[in-house]
Amino acid sequence: MNSTKDQLLALVEANPFISQQALGDTLGLSRSAVAGHLAQLVKEGRILGRAYVLPNRQPLLCIGGSNLDRKLRAHEPLRMGSSNPARQFESAGGVARNIAENLARLGLPVHLLTAVGRDAAGQALLGDLQALGVDCTGSLQAPDQPTGSYTAVLDPQGDLVLALADMALTDQLDPDFIRRCAPQRAAARWMVADLNLGAATLDLLRQEAITREQRLVVVAVSAPKMRRLGEALAGIDLLILNRAELCALLDQPLDSDASLTAAWRQLQSRGLGRLVMSDGAHGVRFSDGDELRALPAPKVPRARLREVTGAGDALSAGIVAGLHRDADDLRAACKLGLSLAALTLQTDATVSPDLSPALLGA
Repeated sequence: MNSTKDQLLALVEANPFISQQALGDTLGLSRSAVAGHLAQLVKEGRILGRAYVLPNRQPLLCIGGSNLDRKLRAHEPLRMGSSNPARQFESAGGVARNIAENLARLGLPVHLLTAVGRDAAGQALLGDLQALGVDCTGSLQAPDQPTGSYTAVLDPQGDLVLALADMALTDQLDPDFIRRCAPQRAAARWMVADLNLGAATLDLLRQEAITREQRLVVVAVSAPKMRRLGEALAGIDLLILNRAELCALLDQPLDSDASLTAAWRQLQSRGLGRLVMSDGAHGVRFSDGDELRALPAPKVPRARLREVTGAGDALSAGIVAGLHRDADDLRAACKLGLSLAALTLQTDATVSPDLSPALLGA
């Protein structure tokens, strides 16, 4: 370290709640000198201020992908190897981005760390989120790469047939980026990371969650990316995934209640705190001690079902919102998540415009 400010920054990064007196004692400075240096660091934008935030206003921090969603819904049953008439919808997307928007529409304080290009799509993505109250300070804006994209092919009923994702820009959310944005992450009690992040980034977040006593939620994005989790799961308070992703994580079929319970206990032995497995129209399975409990999904009439894109992210957002209110009541959190997913299934938008703070009090 070459300067007092650099030393202060390192100490605050290691413990955002450290007192000015403790900083002074460590560096041999007076309290007033420490206050002056901290004020200068805030002015320079290297820290956002002290981490003394009331618990119910601590931001929910989302880290991961943002992209433009293109959804092509076929008019007739799809024929492979042939041209199919379809209708196209476009909307903002990306798992972390979608979760952040859901949480913001519920009226919760949200901070998103993501990566977009300095193109029209990227600027629109950030601008729309900021208009909803999402803090995007610290997000990466790449001048030489386009904003990511996700293209989904849907059948006439709105079910996903195939999806193609260009998420290369998210690779820049690497450990160096995570270290640089430490000030933005300091005040968060809950961190939500999607599996678009690389293995090294996820491992760093997991270790930091242990050191800083923060709660880390990891949300799966696809079966092929499950290997990014690695073997050690200590530090992850909650993992949210679907059945196919759980099978991919453990590299085994899970076709019975007994096999699902055994899978949960195996993950528990690797250090995982809690688990939620989405099971489509059947609802979810959530961990309760050593057991997995089932919770049915609300019934959505087929005539009101639009399409599935974004429903899983709404489920995840509802679970996080519920745990933000009561960190120990996973069942109630899952019920809220299922309600949000049901609303999302009834709209062409990736995030339902009908979400509001009133849902938290329902």
